[in-house]
Amino acid sequence: MDTYSQVAGPSNGNLTSKSGIAPEIVMNGVHEPTLEELERELPYVGDGQIHLGELVSRTVQTIYAELTELAETMPNMSDANRKRTLAEWVVKTKKQVVKLYAVVRWARDAGVVQKAMNVTAFLMDQNAQFEEAINRLKSAKDGLDPARMRNHDLLTSLDVLTTGSYRRLPTIIKQWIVPPDPLTDEEVANTLAEVEHAMRYRLRMIDVIPLEMSKYPDGRSFFTAPHLFEASLCVRGAKKDDGWFFVDVEFLFTIGGDVTSMQDFPRKPVGPVKRHIADEADARLAFYLPVPENLNPPPGVEIPSPRKLPEGVIDAPLVRVFNFLQMMSMSYQLEILWFQAERLRSLGWADYLKVEMTNHRRTLTLSYWIRKPPPSNQRVNIPRLGGTLTISIVKSETSSSPVSKAHPPHRSAKAQVLAELQERSKLGERKRPSDTVEHLRFEVKWEPQRVALGMSIPFEAVTLPEGELRVDPDNLDVESLLRKVLFRHSVAILSTYQQQLQHATHTIAFAYPTAVKLISDDVSTHLRVHLCADEVVVVSIDMRTGRLGIRDTGDLAASGRAPRFQTITEYLNINPPLLADFLLRLRLNTITDLAEQKAEYLGLQCYRQRNIPQEDLQRFGPTAKGYLFIQLSMFSANYLVLVITDLEFRYALIEVKRQEGKVIDTLGIEDLGWIDVRRMRSGRTQMELNQAPLSRKRKAEDANDEEIIPEPGSPASFKLESQVLRELYAYCCARVAYTKVEHQLKSHSIPSSYVKPAAAGGLPPGLGRLQSSLINAIPALCVKSSDLLAGAEGVEAAMPNIRIIPLHWWADQRMEVVTCVKLKYVQQPLGKRAGNSSVIRPSKRIIYDANEAVVSFLSEDVDKCVNEFLEEWAKVSKMVVIAREVAQMASEKNWGDVRLLSFDLQTVEFAYAPDYSVSITCGNHLFLDGPYELYFSRPRVGNEQSRYNPHTEVEPFMRNILRHGSLGPSLHRLVSLLRETLPIVLVLQEIQDKAEQSNDNVDTFAKSAEWFRVLYGDFKHALDFRLMKGSRVLVLDASHSLFPAAEDAKSKDSKPINGLLVLHPIPDFSQLVSETLKDLASQKTIGTVHPVDTGLICDGSAVTLIGKALYERVLQKLKQVLVGESSSSS
Repeated sequence: MDTYSQVAGPSNGNLTSKSGIAPEIVMNGVHEPTLEELERELPYVGDGQIHLGELVSRTVQTIYAELTELAETMPNMSDANRKRTLAEWVVKTKKQVVKLYAVVRWARDAGVVQKAMNVTAFLMDQNAQFEEAINRLKSAKDGLDPARMRNHDLLTSLDVLTTGSYRRLPTIIKQWIVPPDPLTDEEVANTLAEVEHAMRYRLRMIDVIPLEMSKYPDGRSFFTAPHLFEASLCVRGAKKDDGWFFVDVEFLFTIGGDVTSMQDFPRKPVGPVKRHIADEADARLAFYLPVPENLNPPPGVEIPSPRKLPEGVIDAPLVRVFNFLQMMSMSYQLEILWFQAERLRSLGWADYLKVEMTNHRRTLTLSYWIRKPPPSNQRVNIPRLGGTLTISIVKSETSSSPVSKAHPPHRSAKAQVLAELQERSKLGERKRPSDTVEHLRFEVKWEPQRVALGMSIPFEAVTLPEGELRVDPDNLDVESLLRKVLFRHSVAILSTYQQQLQHATHTIAFAYPTAVKLISDDVSTHLRVHLCADEVVVVSIDMRTGRLGIRDTGDLAASGRAPRFQTITEYLNINPPLLADFLLRLRLNTITDLAEQKAEYLGLQCYRQRNIPQEDLQRFGPTAKGYLFIQLSMFSANYLVLVITDLEFRYALIEVKRQEGKVIDTLGIEDLGWIDVRRMRSGRTQMELNQAPLSRKRKAEDANDEEIIPEPGSPASFKLESQVLRELYAYCCARVAYTKVEHQLKSHSIPSSYVKPAAAGGLPPGLGRLQSSLINAIPALCVKSSDLLAGAEGVEAAMPNIRIIPLHWWADQRMEVVTCVKLKYVQQPLGKRAGNSSVIRPSKRIIYDANEAVVSFLSEDVDKCVNEFLEEWAKVSKMVVIAREVAQMASEKNWGDVRLLSFDLQTVEFAYAPDYSVSITCGNHLFLDGPYELYFSRPRVGNEQSRYNPHTEVEPFMRNILRHGSLGPSLHRLVSLLRETLPIVLVLQEIQDKAEQSNDNVDTFAKSAEWFRVLYGDFKHALDFRLMKGSRVLVLDASHSLFPAAEDAKSKDSKPINGLLVLHPIPDFSQLVSETLKDLASQKTIGTVHPVDTGLICDGSAVTLIGKALYERVLQKLKQVLVGESSSSS
């Protein structure tokens, strides 16, 4: 009956004691473990588990870090970006918190899951133990099947049966179990002394010892062969036929390179290796020893007959063991080198290094730089390997072999005599040893491919100094040997490439002394190729793969240019002999890239290619290797061309034109001109030096000599600065602008010439801020005024030379052209528009310097600047002449009231009578009315209405006067007419004003500059005022003509219109004239008056009184006639 000792627990079935301690369970008197103990025995499984606290901590730290970053970055954001960023962070964080919450909920069952995983692991372990027990039982069954019982021991059975006890034990049991009596210390010392005495005797008197291992301690059997081994031997006994036996050996070498491989090759062999060496060494030591007599071989085994020495031959066992251990040591070292080579292959050299060992294990061959078979369509014949390194164990047969501590040196004469003396003393004169010493050594042979990578290498370049390649037992490292060979081979190939680049026949791009440098150190070597400016590339050979590599040393090598260099490297290794071509192409692309980068930085439009025929490109010369076309933004048909040669940039300015009749849009070069940048820069620098203080001029001159004129092919020859390119671009714009101006002058058959900038002077006042550093490097265009202004008015007012200067060619603005004319006579500007400054600008296109008497004409269209100048000059010259003539009228004509009021090259305003002025300007030539415009005013009158000048009605006729004849006489006639007709226009203005006040339908107007008419309201009668010579005025009936013949023809040809003629005679006009003169006879101001048939002639001063009075009488008469006609008709 099972007995349980427990305390009933809760109703859930758990067994617990009242004190809370798990009760002990005793079943059948055996202690049974509790549930807690069983759980503790379960293995713990933590795979794929992570602590919840670590997860929560990491999430909280991440949220805190993101909040801190937002607090630092959000103040600098805009309001919209701040809100968007915060909203995105809230959404993302909410997702993370929700996931964490789900994980926390899942973690409630983590204990149950962990217990289930532990139970699962326990069951899996138990299952594995069951399977292992089954397998072991099966193995025991399989092993017991062939077992057999040994034969019965009948003798022992009889003894036990008869005597009841054992009488004897088997001998083997005695040997195994019964220990022999131990030797005493005295017996041990005596035995060792006897052995040492026997060894010393044999070594000194009998056995021949090789000199190579003759360095052993006196009285001891330790033999040392330097750099080969240290062996210990012992003799079997003191008898003559007791031979030597092998004890131990230590190989004297040190493994270099990777020290982790030393444990694979111990210096002291142990285990099976040592047993194999001991067996072989003992066999060689006992090669001629007799077979022991008490040897009982197994059944069926025959003992070989003992070997006998020939007559006169003495056994030399130590020589044989030396030869054996020497071969073992060197073979061991060769195996170590082979192992290191195979280890290299496993470390990334497998595709490029081939390791071969001969069957007899005496020759190790390393083939490096193995190349894959080329494609079938590739015609380049490149060797499949770079060379071979052979390490062999050979016999030293000649004394000329190189001495190395890697193998025993050849015996010197002294050593040879000593060896012979030893043999004679030990063997006698007529006997010889059975074996002789084999002198072995390592032979390292390097056989490079002289056409590796397609380059023929001189023999002396791949020749190493004698003894350079050797196997050093103190540092066994095949990698160091291989790297010596690879380094030498790489240096030879790169030196050949250097010679090819510097002495190439088809290019001199790398002929500069520092263009290609071979940089070598103890570890690596490479070619440093200077492409241009600060751009340098490194050409190297990977000593592991034998592949050429090209890399950049610039700052952008890893980002922008790495793919390009990778592509170049791939194609280069397909055909390595084309390295020079690849470098030339890379150099050209690099130069073009740098120039293009500078142009784009300046905002210039540039092209690497333009569709220009090859025959046109040949005009750039045979040295041109590449081009960069920079289009001039102001002149789309012109390009600044950077011609890339082997040594430097050349700069050309071209003009292209689209060729008609071509299927493809082709540009032909119409004009080409070369730019001497050194001369241009020299001119700029000279201007800067002139402006610099004297203390800095000498230093600046020395510094600029190198900057302005760099040596062709030097690093500075392709160092294109942004300032230089900007100046070149500006210079080209200036040259194109000058060329266009010159073409316009040629089209007008106007000769021109270029003068030095200093001789032409600076820019005119008002344009001094429009300066450029190249202003003195560009010749100025000079034109003779007699040629440019031929046929134009005012040519006598200009000085002989006229300058034409394009502007804004140095800036991204619309180009302008300024033409500067210096006047011979100076009329100072007057009026409000002139201002107080000496430089005035009356219009957008004209600037006048009163101090220098220079007029500058601006034109915004380069292609039309000459025509625009001639047009503006025609206007300005007329104004200058008018101003001059008006200024001289007061003295020449005694017209004191004629004075100049305003003058600003565009407008001349002068007073021709007190309080009456006229303003003259030149209009547009396109107008049919002529180039002059007249504006009449009264400057002294305050109100606007009284400023009206009656001459305004005569303006079309007055301006026509200036169009005929020379300007000076025409102007005099105009002023004279204005002064003489002033009384007439004034009386007409009074008549018009009075008629408007009395509501009379009267119209006054001008028929010409000297003919005025008053037309009455019936449109049938009119009164004419005509100016005559001597400032006299003719007042007559408008129906009558001054020319009788014309009047008769008119009366005959005239036909009534609606029963009326055009104009009717004024009734009783003669009587009205007589009555008017009688009424005015008492006034002295009327002067002399002469009545005529149809009117009267009076002085100009009297026309005001006479005109008004005669007008009133005629008006009253016409009214009376009108009333009479009305009454008669009624």
